[in-house]
Amino acid sequence: MTKHETFKKRVRERMARTGEKYGAARRALLARASSPTDGADPGWVSPPDVSDDAIRSNTGHGWDEWVALIDAGPGRAAGHTAIAAWVGEQHDVPGWWAQSVTVGYERITGLRVPGQRPDGTFSVSRSKLVDLDPDVLRKLLDDDADRTDLVPGLTLTPRSRPGVKRPRFGVSDDDGQHGVLLVSMDAAGPRLRLTATHEKLASAAEAEQWKAYWGEWLEALGES
Repeated sequence: MTKHETFKKRVRERMARTGEKYGAARRALLARASSPTDGADPGWVSPPDVSDDAIRSNTGHGWDEWVALIDAGPGRAAGHTAIAAWVGEQHDVPGWWAQSVTVGYERITGLRVPGQRPDGTFSVSRSKLVDLDPDVLRKLLDDDADRTDLVPGLTLTPRSRPGVKRPRFGVSDDDGQHGVLLVSMDAAGPRLRLTATHEKLASAAEAEQWKAYWGEWLEALGES
């Protein structure tokens, strides 16, 4: 297989994994190749969030070693929970670091792509500093009619108890259900940091679409 054919194969594998079209998948791979993550192996599907030095100092092994160990142990078909348990029990790695090893392993081997959660769904988040009164904004979110005006084109159905600090809403429109929205409002000096976190999305492509949507929504809200 030529180098060109190998790259086309990697593009198609990414398309199958992320739902991207050929051009988008190709651009993503080329961008990663031109700006490699420090210490990333060119054979990795995606680089882990934790550096090789950090994972080695906290778990006793670097990323290449963990890939070899897990492949020879529970294997790639074992699933997230079983792999994390094996890392903790067989290598005496505490819970948080066992999860970090597992997520990194899934990223490296292509079992998980950036933004993907252990249950296979995707999550995105956008945040912006705005000059809004949090009490006024919260009243708009709590009222059905005002909430419809606040987020036009979408139906946000409350999924959390009244009065919680970070309310959750089911998201739907004419095309059906689209995961769950978490709204966070945090004081940032005289301003408000408003964060929209959209969870339980079905694919990376859908996650990117909603990431763009919430970015535009926050921009428009900040200008209102």
